[in-house]
Amino acid sequence: MLMVLKNLDSLLEKARKKTVSRIVVVSAEDLAVLLAVHEAMKAGIVTPVLVGNSVKIQALLKEAGMQAEGIQIIDEPEPEKAAAASVKLISQGGGDILMKGMIATAPFLRAVLDKEYGLKQNGTLSHFALFQFGNYHKLLGITDAAMNIKPEFNEKIDILNNATSVMRRLGVEKPKVAVLAPMETVNPKIESSVHAAMMTMMNKRNQIKGCLVDGPLALDNAISMEAAGHKGIVSEVAGDADIILVPDLDTGNALYKSIGFIANGLVAAIITGAKVPVVLTSRADSEHSKLMSIALAAALE
Repeated sequence: MLMVLKNLDSLLEKARKKTVSRIVVVSAEDLAVLLAVHEAMKAGIVTPVLVGNSVKIQALLKEAGMQAEGIQIIDEPEPEKAAAASVKLISQGGGDILMKGMIATAPFLRAVLDKEYGLKQNGTLSHFALFQFGNYHKLLGITDAAMNIKPEFNEKIDILNNATSVMRRLGVEKPKVAVLAPMETVNPKIESSVHAAMMTMMNKRNQIKGCLVDGPLALDNAISMEAAGHKGIVSEVAGDADIILVPDLDTGNALYKSIGFIANGLVAAIITGAKVPVVLTSRADSEHSKLMSIALAAALE
């Protein structure tokens, strides 16, 4: 039986049991990213390939206390070309993880989705965030908080399957997925409730596999057994969700930042559904969260 992670720091332990991953950093002239990469190197989980402005990278390596010897640096000062070169390198077997550095998200993702060398597989790429916070009894996945703006129903199924795949590879044999809506009943005028009910039925009929899906569930019902009990909700998922599937980016982004900034949650986040894990962190994420995101990607390799 796979070991279920108790906290985010367990990601490092899990990643150490894997082969050391080659992480390719796009526009690597980013001190916060280099510091996280340095910690991941010291933990023995990655070896870096740094793509970007080599002069700036060399200077920041010194500032970060990193020895440049043995670190591959590819000089490409233009961010879009750095992204293209990084993705091509991985597509040709030169890397196992892609990470965003000092480059805007849009050109970074364009390179990931490039038809010739891109890393997209069949289906939808999606953002997956794994949170640890004090008033929940286990790690909680949130998807999608950063990539898909208003996914259609079939895209939501892809997003759900992507998240389920991550949780299963982390040791949760049958993840419990709460499909979020404003209430626990179906209202034809509220699309999220209708989609939730459809996915729940598809799961019961084995059209969605490898997880246990229930919805619609409001947030309180998804993470609080007491709240679910007050409303008379009988569910294996309610109050014990491993994953919360949000209806759109507005909801996901607000939930992500609420857990991070109000509940002081720690997070590890990746883009999943690609040929390799893609680390795309926010500038506001802490160095520790960036390290945990690298560890999550390495643990999936």
